[in-house]
Order: sequence, then structure tokens, then C-alpha cells
Amino acid sequence: MTAPEEEGEAKTTSNPLNDAEINILKSYGVGPYTESIKNADKDIKDVVQRVNKLSGIKESDTGLNPPHMWDLMYDQQTLQEGMPLQVARCTSIINPGTPQAKYVINVKQIAKFVVGLGEKAAATDIEEGMRVGVDRNKYKIQISLPPRIDPSVTMMTVEDKPDVTYNDVGGCKEQLEKLREVVEMPLLYPERFVALGIDPPKGVLLYGPPGTGKTLTARAVANRTDACFICVIGSELVQKYVGEGARLVRELFQMARSKKACILFIDEVDAIGGSRGDESANGDHEVQRTMLEIVNQLDGFDARGNIKVLMATNRPDTLDPALLRPGRIDRKIEFGLPDLEVRDLLAC
Repeated sequence: MTAPEEEGEAKTTSNPLNDAEINILKSYGVGPYTESIKNADKDIKDVVQRVNKLSGIKESDTGLNPPHMWDLMYDQQTLQEGMPLQVARCTSIINPGTPQAKYVINVKQIAKFVVGLGEKAAATDIEEGMRVGVDRNKYKIQISLPPRIDPSVTMMTVEDKPDVTYNDVGGCKEQLEKLREVVEMPLLYPERFVALGIDPPKGVLLYGPPGTGKTLTARAVANRTDACFICVIGSELVQKYVGEGARLVRELFQMARSKKACILFIDEVDAIGGSRGDESANGDHEVQRTMLEIVNQLDGFDARGNIKVLMATNRPDTLDPALLRPGRIDRKIEFGLPDLEVRDLLAC
């Protein structure tokens, strides 16, 4: 009996769908406005194509205009008018603030010159120690240049406004409240501290096990304050040659001062901020110089300024006491492992 049944099952074939069933399948996911939306999208694409055709826009691999729109004579004239400039440094100003003011510039590997200003330069834009652009003929100052910053500093993580909000940080409610009090309030409401006559904290130390939200919390505070966020790993400041690490620290703080508001976050600060031991050992003298430069920079800027320094570490016990004393790192916030209640909240 089993064999005939299997033969009967093998002979059964599925029937093809009829037109009514096919129409039912096509209607799945189709709303009352589906056809209208498709027609509107098609009309929009047609209008965009007509506008691009009338305005002369054409997709190109090089990003250049079509050849019939090129103006080679104007481009050549523009190149001839733009004179090449040479970088120099203004070392001193003679008779400053007067129409007869002269400027002593130092052109590297050439000589020093006493020059005047070009047609495009203003006396208020030139200061002593500033980098300037001078023409190669009369060495007149044409433009002022921004400070030179090491490329390794500019390549560090710089975000004008991080995309992390307080809602993205889970299980750190207490730490967020403390951090907002010492970082967010001084940046957003500095007049309150002026009225009370107190100085806000300059720096904050975030410590705790890895993965507890230290970096994420710092990025969220930078987002709330609309501050530029600069993230530096402590080991990046350890350099091979003498004085290089300290120079990077100076240029890092110099770049931070150029921002409207800045949060400087130094992660794994124990790589450069360790306690100073016996100097007679084959000790890390260069690391100590870098740490002392950070201490010097923390002492050198106003607590009510636009820079807040955050440091993070997994080993707070190894940091040098000179770095942690009040006036430099004024607050210490612990990020512990989440308890059972917080874990349930994160799982949801």
C-alpha cells in the first residue's frame, strides 16, 4: 500500500496561479496613494533633468564644466595676477601704531629685512612673532598667516560638533550630572560664576574600567555645549626625539585656543602622566618632560576661558600628584561597572 501512495503523491503537480490570484499578489503593499506617489516622483525627475539641461550642469568624472564653458584667457590672467609669496616671520615692529611703522621680518635661510606693508595688508593684522606672507621682489608684507601647527597635531581627531547626545549614554546618569556641572555650566553660563566670584574647574579626570562610557560621555558633553572636540591618545604624545612631545602639547593647546569653545580629551593619560620615580634609573625623561608641559599649559590658561581639559585613565593610582592637584585637575569622576538595575536598562 505504501508504494502506490508514494507514486500518487509523486504524480501530483501544483496548479498555476490564475489572473485573479496574480492581481491579488500584486496588490500587497499597495496603498491608496502609491500610484500618485510614483507619478509625482517621475514628474520631479523630469523637472530636475530639464533644469540641469537649461543651466548647463553635466555629470563629469573630473568635476569640470563642459569645454564650451571654459574661459582660458581669464584663467591665465588670474594666474598672472596672483604673485607667489614667501613665508617669513615678523620678529619686531618699529614705531608701532604710527603711519611710519616698519616691520622686521626673518626669511628662513636668507636674511632679515626691514619692510613695510603691501596694499592688501592692514597694520592691525600684524603682530610680533606672527607668520606673514611677503612678495619675492620687495619683501613687503602682503597677508598674515595662521600659526604653524604640526601635521601630526592637526590629524588628531577633531570634531566641530560630535553627533553623540545624552540619550546615547546609558547607565551614567550620576556621572553625567557631575560632568555637566563642571564642564557644561561654565561654558554655557559663565556669567553665573562671575557673579558668584568663583573659578570653575579647569580639568576633570574620568577613571574606571575600560568600556564604561568615559569617551562617549565626553563626546556627549561636547555636543551639548557646541564645543569642538579634540581627542588625543596619551601614547601619541610620546615621541622619539627630545622635546618633540612637549612641542606637540604646546601646539595642541595652541590649536584648542583658536577654537570658539573646545573640549580637549586626553585618553590613556597614564601613558604620559605617571609618577616620577628615581631619576637615576634609565627613566623616561622625555615622558616626564611631556607631562610637565601639560602641567605648565594647565597653569597657563584662564579657568573661565573656552577650554576644558578632560582626561581618562584605567589606573588613576599611577598618575603623578603634581598633575592631580587642585588648580589643574579639580574634579575626579569614577565610572564603575554597571549594577543589575543599569544592566536591565541597557538591555532594554
